[in-house]
Amino acid sequence: MATAARKTNWFAIWISVGVVVVLVGVVAIVALLNSRATDPGPVPASSGINRETGAITFGKGPDKVSTYVDFMCPYCGQFEAAEGKEIASLVDEGKITLEVHPVTILDRLSQGTEYSSRAASAFYAVAEADPANSYAFFRALYDNQPKEQTPGLTDDELITLAKDSGVTMTAKLEKTIKDHEYVGFAQAQKLPEGATGTPTLMVNDKIVPVTYDPKVDILANLTSR
Repeated sequence: MATAARKTNWFAIWISVGVVVVLVGVVAIVALLNSRATDPGPVPASSGINRETGAITFGKGPDKVSTYVDFMCPYCGQFEAAEGKEIASLVDEGKITLEVHPVTILDRLSQGTEYSSRAASAFYAVAEADPANSYAFFRALYDNQPKEQTPGLTDDELITLAKDSGVTMTAKLEKTIKDHEYVGFAQAQKLPEGATGTPTLMVNDKIVPVTYDPKVDILANLTSR
């Protein structure tokens, strides 16, 4: 007895194909988002910027002082007000090598403008274009630090602040700041292991609790005093 030929269920087949296409699309989107999350984008090119750690280096002293700071962090502003002058003097006297690590953990506190990231990006841009005046710009960012829960400084205000700090503002540098070219690189930077927030201070690769007294925090921990 001959059996009847089976009918091809094209509806089910096309539904299956559609599901596969959707899944492939979702996987592609997830892969793209993951790549964006892990890709720091353009990296500043300067001998004073460590492309792996994100540190911007000042001075060539025997002792190393590393600071991890967020430009929106009020405690970082307090730290710079209390210890910044002493740190600058130690750099100028050739006693320390200063490594500044901008981090961007407080973007959420600038009303959606990502001020921490924009300021860090501007700092990287200045450190790349005019390293001789980048530390003056760094100090100025804290002398003019906006409060939390505000939009922070605009890009134009950051540019003006850089100019007022002695930075040579070329058209290329201005564009780099306005384009937020190094935001991805800044956002890729992390606090060191064992750190709980900003500011984090390390002297010769050891975390030092911040007391806002440079004699206790820094001078007492230098090997060549």
